[in-house]
Amino acid sequence: MIGRRRRALAAALFAGAAVSAGAHDGSVPFNGADPDMEHADGAWWIYPTGGDVLHAWTSRDLAVWRRGPALLRLDAVGWIAQDGAPRHHLWAPDMVAADGRYLLYYSVGPQNPTPSRIGVARCDGPAGPCTDSGRPLITGGNGFEAIDPAIFIDPHSGNRYLYAGGSAGATLRVWLLTPDMVGIEREVPVETPPFFTEGAFMHERNGVYYLSYSHGSWRHASYSVHYAVSASPTGPWHYKGPVLVSDGTRKGPGHHAFLHRPDNGRWLIAYHRWEGQTGDGPYRGQRQIKVQEIDYEADGSIRPIMMQ
Repeated sequence: MIGRRRRALAAALFAGAAVSAGAHDGSVPFNGADPDMEHADGAWWIYPTGGDVLHAWTSRDLAVWRRGPALLRLDAVGWIAQDGAPRHHLWAPDMVAADGRYLLYYSVGPQNPTPSRIGVARCDGPAGPCTDSGRPLITGGNGFEAIDPAIFIDPHSGNRYLYAGGSAGATLRVWLLTPDMVGIEREVPVETPPFFTEGAFMHERNGVYYLSYSHGSWRHASYSVHYAVSASPTGPWHYKGPVLVSDGTRKGPGHHAFLHRPDNGRWLIAYHRWEGQTGDGPYRGQRQIKVQEIDYEADGSIRPIMMQ
């Protein structure tokens, strides 16, 4: 998913994150950042950061990806302009299917001088179009940045959780959603895990809950994916360490999503990284999205992910 310190370079960086139209051969990464990944209607879907417009990319084979029509446009969300900020952006979306419905959660910035916010929209399907709920779901403030929404539906309890937060405040917060998933029922107190910066993601496997997240600075080699485990979706967390880090030329891997393959039972990770870079950063230009399979050890730990 993106690191979240957007200041003077915000406009240029969002332009760099925007994905080009048309089709792309997924044997190499394609331009974009902050991917959520889903499987629906017999296809794979990636939802990247958008800037002014959020789009879905889709593939039937995890190789050739095509960009679909607009999911949600900045100017279609009426409450965004209410804070009077001169410029806003949409980023880090998370599409969720539940009860036959599709819901799109997304971040709205800037974080300064106005608070960041998280919105939610109802969608006609995985390809949209989506209609905003009419109000922000979460508003940041008092040192907390309301960014990077990630939804987790607990397969054991059925509870619907929203995970969010990070960047400058580097604080994780979790809320229990209302049954319709467009409102907050209550906040669930959680600890912020070690080395947490942003981009939290929750998945469950064999009764173990995996909280993964990005650490470091998004424009530097320090950006990486770490994780912790728990017997519950809200902790306490047992830190397990980094699982995806920079290599010789591919730097700053992070803001990721895991997905269980329905066809063969394997697991995938979608993440972004900087290609062809040397040194520790800061890097400029466009980040690329990559999808690859991951493995688990016999004890349930995630095997270190070697970038392909």
